[in-house]
Amino acid sequence: MTLTPRGAASSEPETAALLDALAPSFTAPDGRPVAVERRAITPDELAALAPVDGEVVVVPDDTRLAALVPGATAALVVVDPERGDSTSGAGGTALVAREPVDRSHVAAARAVAAATGELRRTVAGLRGEAAVIDALQSVGRQLTAQLDIDTLVQDATDAATTAVGAAFGAFFYNLINQFGESYTLYTLSGVPREAFSRFPMPRNTEVFAPTFDGNGTVRSDDITADPRFGHNAPYHGMPEGHLPVRSYLAVSVISPSNGEVLGGFFFGHPEPGRFTARHEYLAEGIAGYSAIALDNARLYGRERNFTRELSRSMLPDVPPVPGLDLVTRYLPAATGPNIGGDWFDVIPLGSGATAFVIGDVVGHGVPAATIMGQVRTAIRSYALLDLGPADVLGHVATLLGGFTEPTFVTCFYAVHAAQELVYANAGHLPALLRRADGTIEQLGEATAQPLGVGAAFPERRTTFPPGDGLLLYTDGLVESRSSRDLAQGMEWLLAAVAALPRPLGPADCDRLVATLTGGEHDDDIALVSVHHRDGHHRDAEAAR
Repeated sequence: MTLTPRGAASSEPETAALLDALAPSFTAPDGRPVAVERRAITPDELAALAPVDGEVVVVPDDTRLAALVPGATAALVVVDPERGDSTSGAGGTALVAREPVDRSHVAAARAVAAATGELRRTVAGLRGEAAVIDALQSVGRQLTAQLDIDTLVQDATDAATTAVGAAFGAFFYNLINQFGESYTLYTLSGVPREAFSRFPMPRNTEVFAPTFDGNGTVRSDDITADPRFGHNAPYHGMPEGHLPVRSYLAVSVISPSNGEVLGGFFFGHPEPGRFTARHEYLAEGIAGYSAIALDNARLYGRERNFTRELSRSMLPDVPPVPGLDLVTRYLPAATGPNIGGDWFDVIPLGSGATAFVIGDVVGHGVPAATIMGQVRTAIRSYALLDLGPADVLGHVATLLGGFTEPTFVTCFYAVHAAQELVYANAGHLPALLRRADGTIEQLGEATAQPLGVGAAFPERRTTFPPGDGLLLYTDGLVESRSSRDLAQGMEWLLAAVAALPRPLGPADCDRLVATLTGGEHDDDIALVSVHHRDGHHRDAEAAR
């Protein structure tokens, strides 16, 4: 993210207009127009042709012109500082004639230049101001669209440092941890982090206080000569080894929502007098956009953390189940706001059976997390009545029908007893049943609509002997808005599960998630792996 430090647009449109106005001034001695050609003139060439004493330079017919443009008889150069550089001065554009001309064009050209020069400068200035505003708005759009604080503050520091032409820039900003404690971090631009790693954080001295207190911008042509500088122990100025700073500019970053000082930008340059009122304006503009962006990012982070913790708090402690190896995983969305609706549960039933539940509330954020908690509690309550899967889902669907707002929930519910699984599916992705011989079956594929839409949920049965495994999961494992659709994700899942060892241990489940998501997922992932341990049936018989 960059912003042109000078903050001005090229004056080429104004230069072209003036050239067009000057061209008719070239006439032959008999009065007819003389054709002219345009030629860019470098700063060095302009210096060799004639001294720059105004906007229009008249180059006479002499050896200097002939050496530059063979056969030229006369030339006018419109000086354009935008074509120059800091070392060799201004350049320009020449109108060159190659046949005899009436020298009276010189007076006419100067008259035209005098009449249009002020207008040209005004238009160029307005164009420059518009370019600054456009550049600031572009930076602002990029900053305010960013919700990751680390990326945001670095982008802001880079943009502001470039804009003001500083040798280096820093952004010190405050964060609040989960215990409500404030701490300060910083980013740098223009120099490696090691340049400041051995120095303490800036203190609230007379130089730094206005910025940290939000009392206004500080700009100094030479901070070492400022009466506020150098009065504080132990350094009485800059610590030994500090980068040299003469020109100094500091701008507060203040929250527009509550007036809190979120941090401050600090810019330095080893040469005096480098920062102007224009640089101050640019820095303040970027600071304003940074404040809005930080407010947005902090609010987003608080909601995200609250939703994540709410979701986690509703997840169960999975009890040990004799004869079964259980692995569960819940991973909140790694990117974006899409967290809150996925859950799983493992419920020991009074009959000695065990219920396994996986589900996903349609929607995200706090509302989805809240509904998830209600649905999970309802399913657990009906399950403890030893109702069958179809009845459990049917009662919950009726309950959802009484909600004020329409709510859709997908859910797969299965009960394991002895060597059998009884299950029903309400619009959820099919469970995977991995047989002892390695074959994989999909259970409950498209058997009913989600809770909140459907009313009947057919019940199915299948064998589940020792050596078999069951995998329940949510769509975050197999689907991504950015990288894969559901059909492709299911193909990848089946291939990945087939390649994993049996039974699936914790490391295998983690590897499965990593394989399918590449380490990034834009939705929650919930997963339950159940392995019926060999010998359990015999152990159960012996215990009777």
